[in-house]
Amino acid sequence: MNKIALLGGIFAGALFATVAFAAGDAEHPKQLQWPFDGVVGKVDHQSAQRGLQVYKEVCSACHGLKRKAFRSLTEIGFSEAEVKALAATYTYSEIGDDGEPKDRAGRPSDYFKSPFPNKQAAQAANGGAYPPDLSLIIKARHDGANYLFSLLTGYQQAPADFKLNEGLNYNPYFPGKQIAMAAPLSDGQVTYEDGTVATVEQMAKDVVVFLQWVAEPEMEHRKELGLKVIGFLVFMTGFFFVAYRRVWKDIH
Repeated sequence: MNKIALLGGIFAGALFATVAFAAGDAEHPKQLQWPFDGVVGKVDHQSAQRGLQVYKEVCSACHGLKRKAFRSLTEIGFSEAEVKALAATYTYSEIGDDGEPKDRAGRPSDYFKSPFPNKQAAQAANGGAYPPDLSLIIKARHDGANYLFSLLTGYQQAPADFKLNEGLNYNPYFPGKQIAMAAPLSDGQVTYEDGTVATVEQMAKDVVVFLQWVAEPEMEHRKELGLKVIGFLVFMTGFFFVAYRRVWKDIH
């Protein structure tokens, strides 16, 4: 049993070292100050709305957002009419009363539609690579916001001494430094409705803010509740300290 445990420990250690080496092969993400950072951080609604536009016009061609319903977009400032209009741009299939499949326009209660019917179709359309769903991508990656921003803005020409495999692109922030996804953003790729200049960095920031909200929509409420709890505990600590001093002031 001891030998088995020892071998298991060696195997686990080797596996951990391999994973750590693969992750360590990538450069450390750029560190930015985000509006949602800190105990009082909040989602920048205007930036998140622009991020939705980037997702819809650029990212949604390959990446799904299956955990987010259209109706939740009111939380970042969209009106119910805007949400209804956005949902209606998507088409969904359902079984009618006659038992036959039929298409209908999307409703606010629907969830964002995946660009592919299944994983196999996604891989076939992307040279064998599977574009991940972005619903939880910020939470699924270490230092998620900074990592995603660095990845989106980090595409470069491969160094002369770097062996880049055919069909891949050089990005020092991706494990292995080569990635199947080509650079998705370019300056002026979208025209923001609020007039903001759509540089690569601006679009990357906006889509990160949007995806942060998608991954953690309860963040602002959680932080507000946390501050209220801390305030309550501070008040009660002071109250009980004063009560203690008054009750025991004549006791020596």
